[in-house]
Amino acid sequence: MSDILKKITDKKISRRNFLKATAAGTAGLALAGCGTALAPVGAELDAAAVNGEGEWIPAACWHNCGYKCYNSALVVDNVVVRQKTDDTEPDSFNKPQLRGCLRGRAQQQQVFGADRIKYPMKRKHWEPLTGGDKSLRGKDEWVRISWDEALDYVAAELKNAKEKYGNRSILMPNFADALCDFNNSINAFGGYTNVQDTGSLGTYLFVSGVLGIIPYGNDDANDRLDLLKSETIVLYGCNPAWAAAGLPSHNLMHAKEAGAKFIYVGPSYNETANLVEAKWIRVRPGTDIAFLLAVAYVMITEDDPLSNPLIDWDFLNRCTVGFDAGHIPADATIKENFKDYVLGNYDNQPKTPEWASEICGTPVEDILWYAKEMHKDKKVSILHSSAPARCNNADDFPQILMTIAAMGGHFGKPGHSCGSCQYYFATNSGPKLVQLGASGAPILPNPCPDSIMAPELWDNVLNGKYNYTAPALWGDLASMGEKDIDIHVIIHSYRNTLQTNQGVAKGIEAHRKVDFVVSCAYSLNASAQYADIVLPITTQWERHSSYLYLEIYYNREVQFFPSKVIEPLYEAKSDLWIGRELGKRLGINVNQVYPLSEEQRYFNAIAGATVINKEGTGYETLVTITEADLAWWKQKHGKVDGKLQQGRIGLKELMEKGIYKVERHEGDNYGHITYQSFVEDPDKNPVGSKSGKFEIYCQTKADSINAMGRSTLKPYPTYIQPLNGYEQSFKDWDKKIKGDYPYQVTTPHYLRRSHTILDNLPWLREAMRNPVFISAVDAAEKGIKNGDAVLLTNPYGKVLRQASVSQRLMPGYIEMPHGTWLELDEKTGIDKSGSDNYLSAPITTGCGVSGYNTQLVNMEKYDGKPLTPDYLWPQRIINI
Repeated sequence: MSDILKKITDKKISRRNFLKATAAGTAGLALAGCGTALAPVGAELDAAAVNGEGEWIPAACWHNCGYKCYNSALVVDNVVVRQKTDDTEPDSFNKPQLRGCLRGRAQQQQVFGADRIKYPMKRKHWEPLTGGDKSLRGKDEWVRISWDEALDYVAAELKNAKEKYGNRSILMPNFADALCDFNNSINAFGGYTNVQDTGSLGTYLFVSGVLGIIPYGNDDANDRLDLLKSETIVLYGCNPAWAAAGLPSHNLMHAKEAGAKFIYVGPSYNETANLVEAKWIRVRPGTDIAFLLAVAYVMITEDDPLSNPLIDWDFLNRCTVGFDAGHIPADATIKENFKDYVLGNYDNQPKTPEWASEICGTPVEDILWYAKEMHKDKKVSILHSSAPARCNNADDFPQILMTIAAMGGHFGKPGHSCGSCQYYFATNSGPKLVQLGASGAPILPNPCPDSIMAPELWDNVLNGKYNYTAPALWGDLASMGEKDIDIHVIIHSYRNTLQTNQGVAKGIEAHRKVDFVVSCAYSLNASAQYADIVLPITTQWERHSSYLYLEIYYNREVQFFPSKVIEPLYEAKSDLWIGRELGKRLGINVNQVYPLSEEQRYFNAIAGATVINKEGTGYETLVTITEADLAWWKQKHGKVDGKLQQGRIGLKELMEKGIYKVERHEGDNYGHITYQSFVEDPDKNPVGSKSGKFEIYCQTKADSINAMGRSTLKPYPTYIQPLNGYEQSFKDWDKKIKGDYPYQVTTPHYLRRSHTILDNLPWLREAMRNPVFISAVDAAEKGIKNGDAVLLTNPYGKVLRQASVSQRLMPGYIEMPHGTWLELDEKTGIDKSGSDNYLSAPITTGCGVSGYNTQLVNMEKYDGKPLTPDYLWPQRIINI
């Protein structure tokens, strides 16, 4: 630890001085707890920065926030004193700056926070092999131990579980083995039971590829220059101003300036809709399929090829199957089609606007208007998030949205698109123009095939059985079915699963059942809080890392090349170091499992980076590496093996900037229109469905999801009443008598945090309070005003939040931003943080969707002690 850093950690600071120092950019003060003595040390750091003693280092902005922006840190004596965002080049539309949001600018407080876990720790009343008093998980004291002790304990527990119960007894919830270096050791040890989560993608995870949509429904719209050609842009359930902060809003504003008209569809008029002055089409959560079926009804019944050509029949005939009786695919097992279902020929219920309006709450006139906006002769881009697909019984949402776009012919043509507007590709889809090379590190496969669906996870751990549906992803329906599972160990690595999974109360119960829980963490999140042993890990600022965020989260025109910013703080270690040291104790050959250092892996990825050529026909080497570059890297970062090569930019220059951008302009060779070749010639350029076309009737979808045993679907999109949806908020639907839980809740992403990451930072807590958004109509009925504490309850939990009353929500609908850190009072059963997943029911439908946006609650004004703003709450600082 540096001398200045040691002075900082040894002293205390008042909140007033802390905020004063923060405002001045004195990041080092973020390490303090309380008191008044630190101002001189802060001044020392600040003076050093002003005198030019520090170094600006390109810093990773690594979280799953939805987008990626440029970050740079000014480092003095191993302390980040200030941060800045993209000033590497002048800003322009053709080559825009990637300016960071408040989350990225607060990362210094995450890295240097007073609540960093400094040392390996064990729970005071934990006992090896027995677990000790398991009921104390989550509320026990902590004892500092050495790394040798911690790793010996973990290895002994893993060996014991494997010997007695097999590797299936080890649960490590994860998305993919490639996301964390730590996984290689566990895989080499024999593997673990994984968790499969539809997560952010919702039902797009399973059904998109078989329909002919690009798998997972990702990166399937057009690029940002083509967006300027659109006449109408639909923002369907998406809010990139919050969920993908950065250039997406910038791109939408340019489209507006180019003349595009905007429509927003959803239950609340959000910040992105407000930004572009979109017309609001109100649709209740989970009822989107009913709304879109009515849109289809209007397009079918009012289409006239001569006087009112709403439908692009040429597109339907050439590029789709299953729309009507004349275009049923060869593998169909029932003699039904979408058009006749919409007209009511099978159930005697035409899907009229009047029928849909009662369910979705959309005025009939708005349904009629929206349908006519889908006119085939209008250039329409339908940009959606996966929020409407994160609902129970929303398995048909990707198919019905695709169908409406296909009816208007809004695929594969300039100005026309239907694709995702979330994550890094929001408003700018297409193949990457700058690509990293391979790191050269092996990714060991998990030998254990078991994979539990996330909403059912905690029940399955408690009950010892689970519904094995993972094979549906690769078309193996015969292997699915109920299996026994006996979990004895939980490993938390890379992901805060206890907090981000539905049914937190059941999760706590499951954690208190198993024999052993270990968590890798840099602050005491819920998964660490309920562990027996906590291993302190480094942040991405404390390592050279080819961590997958560099490849997964990107702007197609940009690649980031951040550097190690500081040396590791306290006793924190990287996932790779932990994996190697644990692997030695597990008896695996760590040199085979981890043959390359972190520095070598990152260097390989940089050296192998490529950039699109000027003709747009292929890729060429990005980085020039000379003898001088290798000498510079050795002096700066340590010795690596590298070869000389010629590219576009020198290694030293690239790493000092930390970013490479490809300039765009109208008429360049880098434009992208998704599905263009398919639309021009479907036979020669088939999509990925069984028929090679967009499947409005998809037998594969119905067969795979029905085989999972949770729902019964038709091959074409139909309306199924959502579990915990609007209709189920009524005790008597026909008489419209509301039940015990009359309000619908969704859990949108929020600017204050990235899922649960960053929610512990006082800066962000003060900048962005933690509200629950309530309709002004509902608030008036309940006597709730802005700032009042509100109690939300259902059979799964009770939570508190402060009310933010708004005219921008449909009555009966509540918006509870996702990701707060659990603050549970076990005596009252109330979580005062307002954790969304403490209320979310651990149940699922269809493909096993995590139905975050189909939840029901009751709401009342809280009559207990006033709720103090959470930036004033004590931090989880462990002094041992």
